[in-house]
Amino acid sequence: MREYSLPALYEVPQEGNLTDLVRRNAAQHPDLAVIGRKRNGRWEDLTAAAFLTEVREAAKGLIAAGVEPGDRVALMSRTRYEWTLLDFAIWSAGGVTVPVYETSSPEQICWILGDSGAVACLVETDDHAAAVDSVRDRLPGLREVWQIEPGPDGEAAVPRLAALGTGIDDRTVDERSSAADADSPATIVYTSGTTGRPKGCVLTHRSFFAECGNVVERLRPMFQPGEGSVLLFLPVAHVFGRLVQVAAVMAPIKLGHVSDIKTLTDELGSFRPTMVLGVPRVFEKVFNAARAQAVAGGKGRIFDKAAEVAGAYSRALDEPAGPSLTLRLKHKLFDKLVYSKLRAVLGGRATHAISGGAPLGERLGHFFRGVGFTVLEGYGLTESCAATAFNPYDRPKIGTVGQPLPGSVIRIADDGEVLLHGEHLFTGYWNNPQASEEALADGWFHTGDLGSLDVDGYLRITGRKKEILVTAGGKNVAPAVIEDRIRAHALVAECMVVGDGRPFVGALLTVDEEFLPRWAAQHGKQHLTREQLLSDADLLAELQTAVDEGNKAVSKAESVRKFRVLREQFTEESGHVTPSLKLKRGVVAKDFADEIEAIYAA
Repeated sequence: MREYSLPALYEVPQEGNLTDLVRRNAAQHPDLAVIGRKRNGRWEDLTAAAFLTEVREAAKGLIAAGVEPGDRVALMSRTRYEWTLLDFAIWSAGGVTVPVYETSSPEQICWILGDSGAVACLVETDDHAAAVDSVRDRLPGLREVWQIEPGPDGEAAVPRLAALGTGIDDRTVDERSSAADADSPATIVYTSGTTGRPKGCVLTHRSFFAECGNVVERLRPMFQPGEGSVLLFLPVAHVFGRLVQVAAVMAPIKLGHVSDIKTLTDELGSFRPTMVLGVPRVFEKVFNAARAQAVAGGKGRIFDKAAEVAGAYSRALDEPAGPSLTLRLKHKLFDKLVYSKLRAVLGGRATHAISGGAPLGERLGHFFRGVGFTVLEGYGLTESCAATAFNPYDRPKIGTVGQPLPGSVIRIADDGEVLLHGEHLFTGYWNNPQASEEALADGWFHTGDLGSLDVDGYLRITGRKKEILVTAGGKNVAPAVIEDRIRAHALVAECMVVGDGRPFVGALLTVDEEFLPRWAAQHGKQHLTREQLLSDADLLAELQTAVDEGNKAVSKAESVRKFRVLREQFTEESGHVTPSLKLKRGVVAKDFADEIEAIYAA
């Protein structure tokens, strides 16, 4: 058994709650731009004082509508300014926010609203309102539904709440805002539900204070008031997005929102954040798109050489002697030719990004640091209020998910399971004492993840206990290691390793629909149909190189011997991934049982 901890850098206030941050910012930095809001195609700044006013107005409407301290209020919307506004308004009314993914089905909505006992629900669109309405007869406790975008009655939620609350004064809101203390529930975030029904994780105001306070202090150069900014495009319904929202308000730095990831490149260019956050797939797509553009312009060899130099330069930074003179000169040349253009795509100002959700991989980690854009990997779960480990900006170790959150402890159990302890942890699962007791045994949260700690306390995640495959030959295989390596290839959208009880390891692959046409054009196969491409010998050979690359990360007994290319995609709509893009392995195995059998057919 091994464990590692770091001293806390932030002391959680015992008397306050998260609404204090908004009032503090308005009092100390009234004219500081804390929100960047897109209006009529242009970014406009919202000051700390103006943000407090809008939060109070919305909170007054919630109070007037009958929301009482401790009441649960659901919030179902894409990432947008109103998400942040209404989250703090719910807290200011004394309520508890219950996020709902905007892609959730009526059954999922019914379960989350019913299990949490939500008395009101804020939705974004007509479709969301219709989904809630379709199950409303099964939700007797749901009294109000408001729509952020103008609904059939033409009245949007925010101005409607402001009008509703005109009879409530500021003192009433301040009293409600002070009703909760650090140990009061702030939110109930439902897990993605890779197996069974989602469980509601109760996160307190203390959880967010401990989490965000220590993240901000450890990464303080990235959270400088008046200088820093971050563009939030991940779902705020996910705890990672929520961490960024609260941390931005706590710092405070300017926070912007992007609802449609398809416009992300344009918005990065116009908002120009100093910090970017994302999941590995975002950074993989940035790399693959840049390389594809270079190949299309006849500069593929230059890009590949630049990528090679970037990786070598980054690795040399970890050596005592540092990069050689020759390497520094090559790096300087490619900075003009390639790296500066890539940084411009990311807004031109950001030098760091925070990545979570899955391993980024050392290849991409070294590439991005080599181009002057360091991706700091972290690790966490809903139950740990997002990051429970992350790489410090001044001492990153690429290939790890960093050191423990200051003030917390990471322990590796005898069987390799990662155990957590700290103020940032959830207090239990809502309405599920048995699951809570099992997960929080002996005061330690049992993550279900397998990992190791090095001598400096940097954590590596090697897999999930429940996902370990055991081949017919008795070999234990952790799928995540090879899946992440294969998925890094531009042509691969998803990869799921199979082989439990089988004679060897196989894999199911799906092809990236965005990159497929580019690959076809580059290889003179644009005349082929999608179906023909998926059976094309050259494409299969290209996918084999992705598998070969993945096999380099594991032993021969763990390597993928055969793979099958699926015609379908793993999507949330198909039921094969969660809203946070985690594979539902059981569902995939059931739906593609014939494809798996074909791998092992004689």
